Amino acid sequence: MTEKNDILALDGWALILGASSGFGEQVALTLADQGMNIAGVHLDRRAGMKHVAELKESIEAKGRKALFFNINAADEKKRQGMLDELKEAIGGGKVKVLLHSLAFGTLRPYWDDEGGPMITKANMDMTLDVMAHSLLYWTQDLLARDLLGDGGRIFAMTSAGSTTVWKGYGAVSAAKCALESHCRQLAVELAPKGITANAICAGVTDTPALRKIPGNEEMIESAKKRNPFGRLTTPDDVADAIVALSTPASRWITGNTIYVDGGEIVGG
Repeated sequence: MTEKNDILALDGWALILGASSGFGEQVALTLADQGMNIAGVHLDRRAGMKHVAELKESIEAKGRKALFFNINAADEKKRQGMLDELKEAIGGGKVKVLLHSLAFGTLRPYWDDEGGPMITKANMDMTLDVMAHSLLYWTQDLLARDLLGDGGRIFAMTSAGSTTVWKGYGAVSAAKCALESHCRQLAVELAPKGITANAICAGVTDTPALRKIPGNEEMIESAKKRNPFGRLTTPDDVADAIVALSTPASRWITGNTIYVDGGEIVGG
């Protein structure tokens, strides 16, 4: 793990979509370590709110501000209201990092000869909207409020499932492909504003989202065997990479799908 004081200090605000677990949670903590205030969007039932409160306290204990919003990130009215509240709260401040780490989609096959549940239009539309298209809408609304500007960084969590077939993963795979395409388009259109956009493809990581994918145990064991380091990717690995990519020195890195996997993709 990279020592935190080995990475250049950051400032401003990070807006993290999917902030209460997995990659989003660790990125929030790591960016806070490096000097950033955190605005987190999450969707949790009452049972999960204790953990959210603990996460917020951890960020504030680092001397940073923490604003958390328990809303559906794909709800347009909720998004607009939250961003209005954020703009008022941070005054003339800017969102320097936008991380899209939403993992809420339908895991069903396209066809089942035995008559089991299959993907529907509603399932597909919801999965693409939450896990891909919402990145665009959040970006547009941040720009409309002058909250995202020169030096801004946009990151979106994709996966190797965008090019690999996994059981029941079809709709999510389609969303990941769309998400990567949105990053490329945003990279080109926002370059004149000094804003970069990259998709981050983590190696197999043991997160709550992974545990929902059918056959995840086999995926974990296979990844350990393929990875040159002999272990899974961790949320901390990904968070350190995002911190490094958020510094001014990364200004020429944009429009890419960046693998943060310890060589897993090339490990066989």
